[in-house]
Amino acid sequence: MWDYSEKVKEHFFSPNNAKVVKDANATGEVGSLSCGDALSLTLKVNPETEIIEDAGFQTFGCGSAIASSSALTTLIIGQSLDQASQLTNQDIADYLDGLPPEKMHCSVMGMEALEAAIADYRGEIVDEHEEEGELICKCFAIDDVLIKKVVRENKLTTLDDVINYTKAGGGCSACHEKIELVLEACLEEYATEDLEATEHKTSELELVEQVIAEVRPSIEADGGQVDIVELDNDLLFISLEGACSGCGMAGMTAMNIENKVSKKLGRSITVFPVSNEKRLEGTHHG
Repeated sequence: MWDYSEKVKEHFFSPNNAKVVKDANATGEVGSLSCGDALSLTLKVNPETEIIEDAGFQTFGCGSAIASSSALTTLIIGQSLDQASQLTNQDIADYLDGLPPEKMHCSVMGMEALEAAIADYRGEIVDEHEEEGELICKCFAIDDVLIKKVVRENKLTTLDDVINYTKAGGGCSACHEKIELVLEACLEEYATEDLEATEHKTSELELVEQVIAEVRPSIEADGGQVDIVELDNDLLFISLEGACSGCGMAGMTAMNIENKVSKKLGRSITVFPVSNEKRLEGTHHG
């Protein structure tokens, strides 16, 4: 027996917006009755502001599918299309205080319906720039494009994860080998991306260290100390100690380092001085 949150039960027994929106100007339909789950999402979008003024759904599926559809419409009403397009299936699950792993595909269905509805309003074709995907799961008509998308967005790592989030492979085991091959390719790709990101950060840190080495002698000459605490994307945390601690010129010193580092890296960097206490609480060099 699956453990449903009280919020899932609430949105199943008393769903919000279970209707067809009158005067809807956007529709998104995903799934099929033959596959066991289907969702039709209708939206009324203000043509001047692109604000979603109303949303409704018709769902054929389990209690989690109904609850996910109710949560989806509740979340997007009042948002612009651009804001709504940032919604993820995990946002839907989080709003419901979680879904059983075996039911996460219901939140993915909601995300797909929203993407389809937004594309319909804008006269676009979902994934029009994507090559047609290879059909992986015949039982539920799931292709490799959807599997790759869901794996990336939800950081999936196992076959069971893919089954739970997409239903692919849930009807029989004939496609399990294909799913595992797609998953393996995804994981290799992400490992390469992570390695490249790490190498890029390391090279940038070395450049930052060059800047700090350049300014350190003048700071030490005035009785101060400067060290790198952490480089986090566009934020550089440094420690200014000794005579620099509490000095009225510390802000100008940080600004000088900020300008030099930004020029060195070729992008805008914001420098934040932090205390040694902050370093010991959990920040780290690099």
